[in-house]
Amino acid sequence: MYVARGVRGVRSCLATDANAVSDAELTILFEGSWRERRTAARLAVVSRRNHFREHLGALPLESEVCCAGGAYCVALASFGTARDADLLAAYLDRYLRRPDLSYDQPTAMDALAYTDSVLHGDRARHFLQEGGMSPQWFQDAPHMHGDDGISTYLGGIRLACAVIDECADP
Repeated sequence: MYVARGVRGVRSCLATDANAVSDAELTILFEGSWRERRTAARLAVVSRRNHFREHLGALPLESEVCCAGGAYCVALASFGTARDADLLAAYLDRYLRRPDLSYDQPTAMDALAYTDSVLHGDRARHFLQEGGMSPQWFQDAPHMHGDDGISTYLGGIRLACAVIDECADP
């Protein structure tokens, strides 16, 4: 169905579908597996349901399922408020202390940096400064060997937020 409509058609359909799903249905999706949770995050942000903000901020802290945290981070970055930055910072404050865990630390760091760029804030500086938690995490995380801590996700966050904005305003 979406393929025949082209890119504009897909974006329009996504906005239509996102606006058609109810809050109760989104809540059910947020209780599912990682695929359902990622879908819920995307639908919530495209339909600009920022009343799911606190839930989107709590889910990565709980880390109940894998593969969904990036969608939560992008959603918070797309909402782009000071509260979203606070929620991303709370996640980083907890999980940058855990170099043994390969969760969504790089994506959350870049989502926070993106949010800072939009808000002209400086929350990310605390984590990124020399001797800060982010460079230390990259150094100590065994699964990050060869990565210098300069993340490649920021461009992806920018692109994802631009697509969300375009889909939200077809």
